Amino acid sequence: MNKSLFTALISAACITLSTSALSAQSSSPFAIAIHGGAGTIEKSRFTPEQNQAYRAKLKEAVETGYKVLEQGGESLDAVTAAINVLENSPYFNAGRGAVYTYDGSHELDASIMDGRDRQAGAVAGVKHIENPINLARLVMEESVHVMLSGQGAEEFAKEQGVPLVENNLFDTENRYKALLKAKEKLDKAKATSKDYQAAHQALPVNYKMGTVGAVALDKNGNLAAGTSTGGMTAKRFGRIGDAPIIGAGTFAENESCAVSATGHGEYFIRYNVAADICARVKYQNKTIAQAGDEVINDVLKPIGGTGGVIIVDNKGNISLPFNTSGMYRASKSNTQATYVAIFDDE
Repeated sequence: MNKSLFTALISAACITLSTSALSAQSSSPFAIAIHGGAGTIEKSRFTPEQNQAYRAKLKEAVETGYKVLEQGGESLDAVTAAINVLENSPYFNAGRGAVYTYDGSHELDASIMDGRDRQAGAVAGVKHIENPINLARLVMEESVHVMLSGQGAEEFAKEQGVPLVENNLFDTENRYKALLKAKEKLDKAKATSKDYQAAHQALPVNYKMGTVGAVALDKNGNLAAGTSTGGMTAKRFGRIGDAPIIGAGTFAENESCAVSATGHGEYFIRYNVAADICARVKYQNKTIAQAGDEVINDVLKPIGGTGGVIIVDNKGNISLPFNTSGMYRASKSNTQATYVAIFDDE
């Protein structure tokens, strides 16, 4: 065969293969969902301006992540970008909007998981990290560990070139007022029970919740999930909730789904919520809607486990179940327009 003809045929074949690959990617499903926490979220407590502001920030976060996916980026990058928007907002209990501990400081937790190979990273109880989800990702990608905590996590951050910030960066007036109310309720309850644990049990559930998270499927079929939180108002003793715990607050695997949770973390830890949902999808062939509803409403709700989850599966389906009066949430996919909601009747 003529050498120039052979070269031309090879080039044409490569172009065809390349075009086919691009065509397959462009037709592949991709999707993202985010949450900004669940709880007793009542319409009567929102001014029109507050309602609009929260929705605008949720929309900004989901569309920031979606843009990454739309341009062919990885689900991990989409999740990180979306969560950064929420961490940088004072509206949500993560990063700059983190709640106060009993002692008047802030302790932040976060985790991230790659659905391709179950690689994961988490940090807990950090006090000087502006975007904990970014540090969790560095733990996943640059360390031999899955979870680092407190001072050790911050030493690792410095090694990775992450600047430490003053803890008062996370101070907000609304969260401080919530701390004062929580401590007042605790003091009243302690006067009767003489015990912090019993008093804390009597705190209204809204003081025990609040998280942000994102889940995504990219054009290459890879899932990812991430969660970030300031934890529980008036928490003590280095309390850690479900947000940084893989399987409880965060889980992703390409064979089933990606989940990020928000709620009363102790229940989500005990019932391994995020992993349980994906296991039902994987081993019982449940849809994410079925699996999420079963775990949130049939398993958790009867025992007092309040909260919700966001779920995306490997086909780009999205489900956002919760058992409270509201959950800050948003989603978008290549087949679904931007959806933003707060209350349970939306």
